[in-house]
Amino acid sequence: MPQADLLDPAVRRRLYITIAQKRVRTGSGSGPQTLWARTWRQPVFDLRTILSVPFVVVGGVATRLYAPERMTDDLDVLIEEKWAAKTAEELRSAGCRSGGRLVVGVSHWVLPDGMALDILESTEVWAAKAIRQPMLGPDGLPVISLPYLILMKLRASWGIDIGDLTRILGAAGEADLGKTRVVIAAYQPDAVEDLESLIALGKLEYALTARADTHTPE
Repeated sequence: MPQADLLDPAVRRRLYITIAQKRVRTGSGSGPQTLWARTWRQPVFDLRTILSVPFVVVGGVATRLYAPERMTDDLDVLIEEKWAAKTAEELRSAGCRSGGRLVVGVSHWVLPDGMALDILESTEVWAAKAIRQPMLGPDGLPVISLPYLILMKLRASWGIDIGDLTRILGAAGEADLGKTRVVIAAYQPDAVEDLESLIALGKLEYALTARADTHTPE
């Protein structure tokens, strides 16, 4: 496959799904204790002490509410673009160091405790809805709800995103899956079929792991 094609998230997503469908085997995956663990052990800087603008935590930290916790080196938050200037002003006032722009709509900062912070700015309708309707982490931080986290990860579709997607979707209940299907159909309709494949792969991992865990060798 030409390298240029892999710059397209949809192409990457379908390639990862194809590979996963070929390689999945009975008994593969992590143990049930790992798959169902929901922890928030790694400390997260409380941005509410700095920012007055509405925001939600996204990225690797957000996945802690929906999948096993994994190591992440930075904190990602989503804001509406109209708050970008005020956000930058408040971060500087709090002693945060600017690392410039990573790509269009994403600015990089270093928080007072040394943790990296990426600010994602959006003008899209779904982003405004996600910010207005957050979940709350154990420490009270606003965290993006599952359907919109799935949307963001489908749009990125790097390897780590696909791994997160299968773990999150595999554990999700039917009510959350129903809400997710509505969001994806509305804002990323080209990913509807891929979403169903990822749900199937995720459910398969959980089912096979549970089966392997209860199997008693003869």
